[in-house]
Amino acid sequence: MAALITVRGLAKRYGRRRVLEDVGFTVPEGVLVGIQGENGAGKSTLLKCLVGLLRPDRGSVELHGRIGYCPQDPSLIESLTVREQFELFGAGYGLDPDEIAERAEALMDEFGCARYADTRVDRLSGGTRQKVNLIAALLHRPDVLVLDEPYQGFDYETYRRFWEYAELHRATGGSVVVVSHMHTELSRFDAMLDLVDGRVRVSGRRADEVRLGGRAAA
Repeated sequence: MAALITVRGLAKRYGRRRVLEDVGFTVPEGVLVGIQGENGAGKSTLLKCLVGLLRPDRGSVELHGRIGYCPQDPSLIESLTVREQFELFGAGYGLDPDEIAERAEALMDEFGCARYADTRVDRLSGGTRQKVNLIAALLHRPDVLVLDEPYQGFDYETYRRFWEYAELHRATGGSVVVVSHMHTELSRFDAMLDLVDGRVRVSGRRADEVRLGGRAAA
């Protein structure tokens, strides 16, 4: 099974504080991987290293295929409408205008926010902003979704639709990496990465497939 993400010996410090130390794992095709840990354990730091927004002090990250990243705090332009946001993101992904429009409409219908297409972002509720944030990460049909608590503020129906989408993505060969604080979600994941003292511990029914590239203990 091909690896979509391979992490080897990743380390990151902020001053004297060690956040990540010798973190290693592989994300193959067709898996749902959760990341959990205490506040300040390095979950968001790890995701930023995965997608290239943060340079690690040591180690490497190899990415294969298209990556869709949804940060914890929406990276949206307040003065643009929802539709304009997607046009901007889509152009950045290299999509043509017709493809952007078609994909955006489908995803807005999927996540129940089509009625806000022509509403400015600064007039949206927190939950709707988070939907727009998620859709922006999905526009270009990424192979791997890297999501930092993507469903904060979602109502139950949108939360349910999110997991249906994630499971369909896995079933069609894509993979999903999600930061989660909710213990009720543990059964959804094929493998769980626990960040403890900067190191990663792997558990779950498909833990053996999430091979470790560093020296971290399984």
